[in-house]
Amino acid sequence: MVTNETKPILFVDVDGVISLFGFAPGVGELPGPLHWIDGVAHCIPPAVGGRLVRLAEDFELVWATGWEERANEHLPYLLELPFRDLPCLTFDGRAMFGSSHWKVDAIDEYAADRPAAWIDDNMNEECHAWAQRREAPTLLVETKPSEGLTDDHVERLHAWASNRRNNDA
Repeated sequence: MVTNETKPILFVDVDGVISLFGFAPGVGELPGPLHWIDGVAHCIPPAVGGRLVRLAEDFELVWATGWEERANEHLPYLLELPFRDLPCLTFDGRAMFGSSHWKVDAIDEYAADRPAAWIDDNMNEECHAWAQRREAPTLLVETKPSEGLTDDHVERLHAWASNRRNNDA
C-alpha cells in the first residue's frame, strides 16, 4: 500500500480498541457480536468499522497490534471496511500482554518525522515519554478495553488532525 505522507498517521491497536474485553460477562448485553478468529472469541462492535472509515478521512491508518499482518487478514472483512490492506507494523516477537511499550520502536521508525497519533488501551510511562520527546506533533489516545474506540475518540482525533492542518496552512 502506498502511504499518504500528507496526512498524519494514526497507529491503531486492536485488542482493547476494536476487540473489546474486560466487560462483565453475563451482565446485560455484550457490547458487540463475538467473532472467532484463530480459535479465540473477539467481541467487536459493528460501529467500529464506520469509526475507522471516518478516521481514514484525516489519517493514514496503520495497524499497531500484536496481530501484525493477521489484522489485514480478518478485520477489513469483519468491519466491512472499504479498504482491505492497511500498513501494519511488525514487532519481531516483542509483543507482550500488559503494556504497549514494546511497540514504541516500530512506531517511532514508521512515524519518522511525520505527525502521528496512537490509539491503544494500555500505554505506560515509556509510551508517554516517547510522545513528549518527539519533535513532530504527537497525540496519544487511551481507550478503556471494555469500551474501545468511541465516537468521542473519533471527534478528539478529528479535532487534532484539523488543528494540524490549520497550523500547517
